[in-house]
Amino acid sequence: MASTAKQGPGKVQKKSGRVTPSSKGGSSPSGSVQNNRYTPPIDRSAKSSPRWHGFLIIGMFLLGVLIVILNYAGVLPGGVNNIWLVGAIGSIFVGLLLATRYH
Repeated sequence: MASTAKQGPGKVQKKSGRVTPSSKGGSSPSGSVQNNRYTPPIDRSAKSSPRWHGFLIIGMFLLGVLIVILNYAGVLPGGVNNIWLVGAIGSIFVGLLLATRYH
């Protein structure tokens, strides 16, 4: 049961019981607290990856796919072998890791 407090003759106001402060006063609509400190923007040259980085990503993906195709065709040395497939998956994984670091 909520506690009540009297405010004059016959008037009763219910307390909300809220523990955390309300976000109504002065904060942004998203509810985050605004900071008065200035953060300078990041330089464009620091954000961009070198041109070869994109080509390396595509190359690693294509190398992995090419190894899989050549393995099943039996063209690679040693015939059809699962070691080639592990190498292909590794190549594709390296391409994925490079892609997550691309700006």
